[in-house]
Amino acid sequence: MAVKIRLRRMGAKKAPFYRIVVADSRYPRDGRFIEEIGYYNPMTEPKTIKVDADKAKQWIANGAQPTDTVKVLLKKNGVID
Repeated sequence: MAVKIRLRRMGAKKAPFYRIVVADSRYPRDGRFIEEIGYYNPMTEPKTIKVDADKAKQWIANGAQPTDTVKVLLKKNGVID
């Protein structure tokens, strides 16, 4: 099972809000997921990013691969180097 840390789109049309989730890579983008570890809101000023750093580090240590976008968000939040 290939586990990814990725964004799950929520919110209304033209007003996106994303949850950072851990999911099997075979599931659809907004489908089933294993665990929610944070959220990202690009519509606020400044952009809001909240991540449970302990859970994120634990999942990465267990082999979960963050997507490119999530990797940038985790770096901004200081979770990974």
